[in-house]
Amino acid sequence: MYRTHTCGQLRAANIGQKTTLSGWVQRIRNLGGMTFIDLRDRYGITQLVADENTDEKTMQIVEDLGREFVIRCEGTVLERSSKNSKIPTGEIEVKLECIRILNRSEVPPFTVEDETDGGDELRMKYRYLDIRRNPVRNALLLRHKVGQAVRKYLDSIDFVEIETPFLIKSTPEGARDFVVPSRMNPGEFYALPQSPQTFKQLLMVAGMDKYFQIVKCFRDEDLRADRQPEFTQIDCEMSFVEQEDVLKTFEGMIVSVFNDILGVEFKKPFQRMTYNDAMSLYGCDKPDLRFGMEIRNLSQLAKGKGFVVFDNAEYVGGIVVPGAAEYSRKQLDELTKFVQRPQIGAKGLVYVKLGANGEVKSSVDKFFSPDDLSKWATHMGASEGDLLLIMAGDRTHTLEGLGQLRLEMGSRLSLRPSNVFAPLWVVDFPLLEWDEESKRFYAKHHPFTSPVASDIHLFDSDPSAIRANAYDLVINGVEIGGGSIRIFDRDLQHKMFKVLGFSEEEAEAQFGFLLNAFKYGAPPHGGVAFGFDRLCSIMGGSESIRDYIAFPKNNSGRDVMIDSPSPISEEQLNELQIKLGSTK
Repeated sequence: MYRTHTCGQLRAANIGQKTTLSGWVQRIRNLGGMTFIDLRDRYGITQLVADENTDEKTMQIVEDLGREFVIRCEGTVLERSSKNSKIPTGEIEVKLECIRILNRSEVPPFTVEDETDGGDELRMKYRYLDIRRNPVRNALLLRHKVGQAVRKYLDSIDFVEIETPFLIKSTPEGARDFVVPSRMNPGEFYALPQSPQTFKQLLMVAGMDKYFQIVKCFRDEDLRADRQPEFTQIDCEMSFVEQEDVLKTFEGMIVSVFNDILGVEFKKPFQRMTYNDAMSLYGCDKPDLRFGMEIRNLSQLAKGKGFVVFDNAEYVGGIVVPGAAEYSRKQLDELTKFVQRPQIGAKGLVYVKLGANGEVKSSVDKFFSPDDLSKWATHMGASEGDLLLIMAGDRTHTLEGLGQLRLEMGSRLSLRPSNVFAPLWVVDFPLLEWDEESKRFYAKHHPFTSPVASDIHLFDSDPSAIRANAYDLVINGVEIGGGSIRIFDRDLQHKMFKVLGFSEEEAEAQFGFLLNAFKYGAPPHGGVAFGFDRLCSIMGGSESIRDYIAFPKNNSGRDVMIDSPSPISEEQLNELQIKLGSTK
């Protein structure tokens, strides 16, 4: 028997009992007459102790131990004289009576502790060691619990978990596909699914009216903190529903999961906001509502006063930073540099300080009187001690820049605590996006999103004004999930394909299987897909989904642990009838 207890199991109630433990050596402390060993497994740490009464053979093995050695030991549970309240087993220790080395370890390339000296790339190369650390292990345990809570909730309301294929047909919309050559069909390729979108719609046609799947998806796109080439979705679809039905169902899922895992109770219904309001007030379609600092339009008050930067701008807007009137010139210069970064691209930043006794100071007080600046403050809802930060330019880019500045100020003022959650549904997105370079419309979500019924007539006159019957769930400024009511009418789907620039032949070639299914009684249906990795990272208080994926890729899309992607042999290439071109 390797163990009678785990390393996180023993308590004061076990004092006097014999125990057998197995695990990894976390650290060794030799204090002369006594040696203490911290033994670790995924359940916790137990302190082992050897002293002058320990037999010589056992002491010889103890003296041979090193970090990360795998050992089995036997002993008696004793009350610990110097208790450790920081760990659950801190009231006890195990007096060693027998010890065996099961496997030796080389010195690890970084310390396997909560606060490690290993950088990201090094820890990813030795990910199996990184997972031994509490933060990573606990993140994976949280992921497991979230997955179980999701399945429990959806099963309780009659959803059926159904697997869909990984080897599918490549489609031209969305991100780049990962493609897989077919040996049995030379010159032809599968694609890995960016999502199971068409299959879950086919399941609705098939009569499986409540489907879900926790499923891997694949997108060949540039990476960032919340993006990986392979990621996991909680993919769901329902039949005979309208938007309100979908929102209520999955609002219930989020409420249930947060309550089960974190003990957090949300108020229902969640706040709802239109896409246009989100962009106007927060400069993005996924606003963080943990704090205020909404954007205010100053165009009418600020233009026409002889300040060319404002007079020539399409839009002038700003935010009120509460209690920041004491910001120094150095701090204001830092904020100016922040908005001038390429990611924002602003030319500059105007400030107004509202000091005590009505004193107003501004970087543009040569152009605007104290009365003008006071009117700005009143319009923006500012008060004494506040700081106004103002930008001008193209409306869209200025709003986006103000949105990023707002988030930066929220972080600087500690207004974005990770243990506070602010859920929000964003609705009424545009159905289509115009791309100036290609001179064509693209689907804002995907080609199967239904338009708002009252906007269908705009297909023939003003497609850009059509609203999508779509919705995103946002928590703390992160898009957790998104979905829509789907097009289920063949003629409307053809109309959608036409405005996206598909000929009838192209639409049939790419999506004929779906259009053909619509001939056989497709029900009204809609659904949503949640980013499972993102949901876990939000619940765990992390900004990166990497922490919640067992074996993630780096920013170049590489798995540095197994050195993938990697070349394949000439024999494999020949078998697939693939010839590589020059990489120069």
